[in-house]
Amino acid sequence: HEALDQIGAVSGPLLVSLVLYLGGDYRDAFAPLLLPALACLALMFVASLRYPRTALLEAPSPASEGDARLPRLFWLYLAGSALAAAGYADFPLLALHLERQGDVAASWLPAIYAVAMAIDALAALALGRLFDRLGLASVALGAALAAPAVPLFLAGGGLPVLVLAAALWGTGLAAQESVMRAAVAALVPRARRGSAFGLFNSAYGVSWFAGSALLGVLYGLSLPALAALSASAQALAALVFLGVSRRAGPASMAPASE
Repeated sequence: HEALDQIGAVSGPLLVSLVLYLGGDYRDAFAPLLLPALACLALMFVASLRYPRTALLEAPSPASEGDARLPRLFWLYLAGSALAAAGYADFPLLALHLERQGDVAASWLPAIYAVAMAIDALAALALGRLFDRLGLASVALGAALAAPAVPLFLAGGGLPVLVLAAALWGTGLAAQESVMRAAVAALVPRARRGSAFGLFNSAYGVSWFAGSALLGVLYGLSLPALAALSASAQALAALVFLGVSRRAGPASMAPASE
């Protein structure tokens, strides 16, 4: 799912980069992106008509699961996910820094983002396979690999270093958008998945917003502090995920419907 999602995430920035390279402005670059957006909405509408009640596609859950509570491991996992989200610098902030520093031409920024999205797609496939075998250890691996991404972006050093930083950043994003979410379904009773995903997405979104605001403030105060906070948050999140993985065990990562 994540790999397919990145097809658009790669082709879109490449199209924007091409239009800018040919002399167009941002209005010219973003206008063609309306077409795939409308196509996406149309496909979602058709899917909602064909499958109005997706819960019917899954085997019914045991009655004993109805009153099940969210386990403690889920709350610990939620804390680790919030850490990972809070310490993840959004690409617009990184692109702003690169443009100010003048390390690369502005037309290269969408291309660098496209590299990150391409790595995102490939890493999602690899991490998904690892998740099926190792469980939450794959989520910890994604967070650990993402830890040096922001420091590398801020340090600069030319296009090769920025490509490496984009690759690590894309790997971390792949973990957050694929296996980090997949683990929620494996950690909670099937009857509480809706509540669990609601809590997860709320905590993730609030943490990302608060973290982005803090990182934005730190950008104007201290780049070393920004880099240290981002890397530390990812490293600590990786440790939390490893702790949850050891308690849960790979076998418990299989969804309850199986």
